[in-house]
Amino acid sequence: MDKFVATVALIGIVIVVASLTSGIVERIGIPLVAAFLLLGAALGPYGFGLTNIQLDSPELRVLAILGLALVLFSDAVTVDIREIRARRRLAYVLLGPGTILPAFIIALAGHWILGLGVAASAILGAALASTDPVLLRTLLRAPSLPTTTRVALRLESGMNDVVLLPVVVLATLALQHATTMMGLELGRSLIGLFVLGPALGALVGWVGITMLATIRSRIGVRRDYESLYALGLGFAAYAAAEAVGGSGFLAAFAAGLAIAALDVELCDCFLEYGEATSEMLLLLTFVAFGTSLIWTGFSVLDWRTAGFAAIALVARTAVLYPVLSQIGVRGRDRTLISLFGPRGLSSLLLTLLPVFAGVGGATRLFTITCLVVLLSVVGHGAIIGFFLRTASTRRSALPFAPQPGDASLPATVPERVTIDEVHELQKQGEDLIFVDARAPKSFNADDRQITGSVRVPPDDPVRTARERRLSQRATLVVYCA
Repeated sequence: MDKFVATVALIGIVIVVASLTSGIVERIGIPLVAAFLLLGAALGPYGFGLTNIQLDSPELRVLAILGLALVLFSDAVTVDIREIRARRRLAYVLLGPGTILPAFIIALAGHWILGLGVAASAILGAALASTDPVLLRTLLRAPSLPTTTRVALRLESGMNDVVLLPVVVLATLALQHATTMMGLELGRSLIGLFVLGPALGALVGWVGITMLATIRSRIGVRRDYESLYALGLGFAAYAAAEAVGGSGFLAAFAAGLAIAALDVELCDCFLEYGEATSEMLLLLTFVAFGTSLIWTGFSVLDWRTAGFAAIALVARTAVLYPVLSQIGVRGRDRTLISLFGPRGLSSLLLTLLPVFAGVGGATRLFTITCLVVLLSVVGHGAIIGFFLRTASTRRSALPFAPQPGDASLPATVPERVTIDEVHELQKQGEDLIFVDARAPKSFNADDRQITGSVRVPPDDPVRTARERRLSQRATLVVYCA
């Protein structure tokens, strides 16, 4: 089959399968990543032979670079600045010792058990200390997940990549220019990494938000296109930084952080529409890895790599479990936060950076990472699936909500009502309940509420309505902006 046709077919298959299986995956708790790795295997040389993506494939380079930029940008956009300020100690623990110590332990294991050099060990330690946001997405959407656990995992998976990325880049530079890098060249690389990239990313984010605010106030912009606009800013920030020698990845993160801080509405639009687009691209990347690359991890399986993989998978839990108790996180929250630390796409993408840079021995680092990721998908995926299935069983035991058409329901009212129509309904004696269903970021950013309104978060309205015992005979007037 023609390569272009095969690529288009691959994209189409990913979108169709992701859409059709989304409900099944959410219901029974199967890791979506595992399903798409198997889909990749079915499409690859081990299956129907439709495609075969190798380390030197141009498609992999494009997918990997866009995927890592998108992961960093999406993580930053979904950051809640108020949440970080309110939980500063938790954020410090997760992004400080909770990220750096596991990376150090894994690097030591790579040096002692696998015989890797210092820089190569640092790359492997940093990559495998990254908590994967893709594997955690289904879990973070689960309404039964405790609030503290949700906040902690969102902070960690959304921010620790930006802590670990500089380690990978600097170690790659050290290996790439072990004997030729002069002080001036190193200084330029550091400035590009830590100054130029983030500065350009923040500038692109600020300019983009300013332009959007102007057009939005004068003409108006459709909400679904605002999410695409956000993605455009992320990729534009990456390209701008790379064009002048800066870090495009840190630029994408800085642009997302600027959007999160300056335009709450755009963040909400991204969560509504853009997140699905991002997820499709990231799942496509998993399919690409699943065709043949990720299965090479089994080729290095021996007692040394098995021992290293075990240390890599338990290092985070061993560090976080005692550390969290020092800041008052105990009981179920401490257990769940410590257990839910999957390694996935972020780890694979980080170890591809030295491969693309042509560093000697980088292919071995990537292959070892593939083995750890495969074990994590199975191990952490099973833990997450068990939690989701247990939570689903508990929820199904609750009384059913009334169904449309029940005699106990009030007469229908228009789907959309104006303020004048609401006043008219009140004059007629209609029993009205005002429901504040704004997205969390919009709700937290604006303290104004309709007097007497009931807060019902949009992620799980039925359960919240049951808990608040809202009248089944009243008319609900829902507002989300």
